[in-house]
Amino acid sequence: MSDLRRIDPGPRLCEATVYGDRMYLSGMIPEDTAQDTTGQVKQALAEIDSLLAKGGSDKTKILSAVIWLGDIGDFAAMNKVWDAWVVPGQTPARATVQARLNDPAMKIEIMVVAAI
Repeated sequence: MSDLRRIDPGPRLCEATVYGDRMYLSGMIPEDTAQDTTGQVKQALAEIDSLLAKGGSDKTKILSAVIWLGDIGDFAAMNKVWDAWVVPGQTPARATVQARLNDPAMKIEIMVVAAI
């Protein structure tokens, strides 16, 4: 498996795995959970941008995204930030669900798969 590469590996998980022409990101979360939904979404998307760059990809190559919201009532606020971030015509397949996140102050987690 010489074409398997782990980005920022830790004892429990790595931030991303590159295998072949695909990149699999772990769920990206905000660092500062004191921020509102808009701020937390922007943080998670910035983490995604950074990791994609480390793997040789970018947001125009995202194939799929799964978004978990702590409160589905934040759907419109999340979409406003998401819509400003994605590139028109390059939007991925996406699912959004409400879920109990591991930190009650956390409003979002986003996981993506991208082409290289």
